[in-house]
Amino acid sequence: MKKDDVLAMFKETGALLEGHFQLTSGLHSNQYFQCAKVLQYPGYCESLCGDIAAQFPRSSVDVVIAPAMGGIVVAQEVGRQLRARTIFAERKDGAMQLRRGFTIRSGERVLVCEDVVTTGGSVNEVIAIVTGCGGKMVGTGYIVDRSGGRVRFPVEPEGKQYAVLHMDVVTYKPEECPLCKAGSAPVKPGSRGNNAAQ
Repeated sequence: MKKDDVLAMFKETGALLEGHFQLTSGLHSNQYFQCAKVLQYPGYCESLCGDIAAQFPRSSVDVVIAPAMGGIVVAQEVGRQLRARTIFAERKDGAMQLRRGFTIRSGERVLVCEDVVTTGGSVNEVIAIVTGCGGKMVGTGYIVDRSGGRVRFPVEPEGKQYAVLHMDVVTYKPEECPLCKAGSAPVKPGSRGNNAAQ
């Protein structure tokens, strides 16, 4: 998909926020991608996730998995289009894990999906689950790469890492944030934040 078309979707649905935000990673930024606001529209969800699904042959993926919460909708739609079993990992007692009877069998080919990647922490936790179960990492797919391509994930030699939209968004460590120094207080618009925008 063209970058301008994706940005138009985000702006039209109010999914690209401007202000002062504390990200899930703990970093601060003046922009926030609230993918849930664009993915709530089935047509946009189908298009964005279809762009990811198109990068991975249907025969190469047995399981699609995502970290809860943000990646669940992405994984479900990508899994639907690839006709692959779809599951998610969730955080309990501070650690990402499989629950609800979800399993990954040894040798299964697994695609990890996410909505937004900044540092890649949650995706790497899910990858550790996949490899710990004996699964084969065939790739990662996500809607927005906020790192400008700097975050790299371990995939099988023939695997792929794909983002629909690459954005080199400025982030700050809290102690170095100029927005904080100017007297602004950050908000946490994500699903784990106190000021949820969902």
